Amino acid sequence: MLATRLGLNAADALVDGAWGQMVAMRGTDIVRVPFAEALGELNTVPLARYEEAAALFG
Repeated sequence: MLATRLGLNAADALVDGAWGQMVAMRGTDIVRVPFAEALGELNTVPLARYEEAAALFG
């Protein structure tokens, strides 16, 4: 479901000519984000998320 939502929004961005942007999820919303904003700094996964994944997948 998420991949479908992202794909549809990416196609809409293409039709709209939204060059230099990507689609991303913020909360439950799909938004367009300029590449400069998305790539401006390194975003890391919090350690707690790794620990959650380890508990589920080993």
